[in-house]
Amino acid sequence: MELKISKTKNLYFALSAALIVAGLIAMVISWITLGAPLRLGLDFTGGTLVQLRFSPKAPAIEAVRPVVEKQLGITNIQQIGDQNIAIRTRSLSTDERTKLQEQLRASLGKFEIERIETVGPTIGQELLTNGLLALGLSLVGILAYLAFRFQFDYAICASIALFHDVLVLLGIFSILGLLFGVEVDTLFVVALLTVVGFSVQDTVVVYDRIRENLKFQSRKKTFPDIVDDSVNQTLVRSINTTVTAQLVLLPLAIFGGETIRLFALALIVGFLSGTYSSIFNASALLIWWRERKTTAPVTAKAQK
Repeated sequence: MELKISKTKNLYFALSAALIVAGLIAMVISWITLGAPLRLGLDFTGGTLVQLRFSPKAPAIEAVRPVVEKQLGITNIQQIGDQNIAIRTRSLSTDERTKLQEQLRASLGKFEIERIETVGPTIGQELLTNGLLALGLSLVGILAYLAFRFQFDYAICASIALFHDVLVLLGIFSILGLLFGVEVDTLFVVALLTVVGFSVQDTVVVYDRIRENLKFQSRKKTFPDIVDDSVNQTLVRSINTTVTAQLVLLPLAIFGGETIRLFALALIVGFLSGTYSSIFNASALLIWWRERKTTAPVTAKAQK
């Protein structure tokens, strides 16, 4: 069975729009409730994170909160799974951390300290700024590359597909942050940059095939038909690349530690979105762009 992107492109646009709108709504809600479009982790906000592991089951948050807030004031306390409690608060000194552990053991019984992390507010803000700068510079560089390698309409459509992938990934993690308390850290920025590169590379493969087919078929077929042929010719390659990546990422997402799991999850979501946008959105956008100008068959002269 062959895909007919040119005939069903509005369906793909609608699906992408629904995902993006849902994500944008989540980011607005997150901004109102949390002060940021995503739930920022310790790397960006600064402070101390103490994660405790209880056996066989963690106590209720209502039992933990009075003990913590008596010493530290208002804090962010979350339950992670059935056995873990995460306490995030202002930056604590060594003495304050020791005192907190003693009070918790006296009130809650035995537990293991799974991890303790402390990041100063200045360092957290610097990491956030540098992460946004890295993302911005990478996007500018990619846009310049696309404009140089392809015609203007190719570059514009590829850029739109690229921003689609970024918005989908941000939106899904915003939803996860609201529903499950998932936080983003510097590894999320790394995942985002990786997804951007993957998405562009996949789109370039499809566009290269379209450009090659135009040289030999432009007098015989319309532009939408050439795009459909090109997508079908590269479809197996795109799917195989994504499936191979998922086979590596899924075990990490299932069996890895908390930080690695979220990193792998971001890559899984981003790679799936990138493959979808490269096959369906980038090519469909190119057809839509050309149809705005003319519905006549593409001539060789028009492609020079």
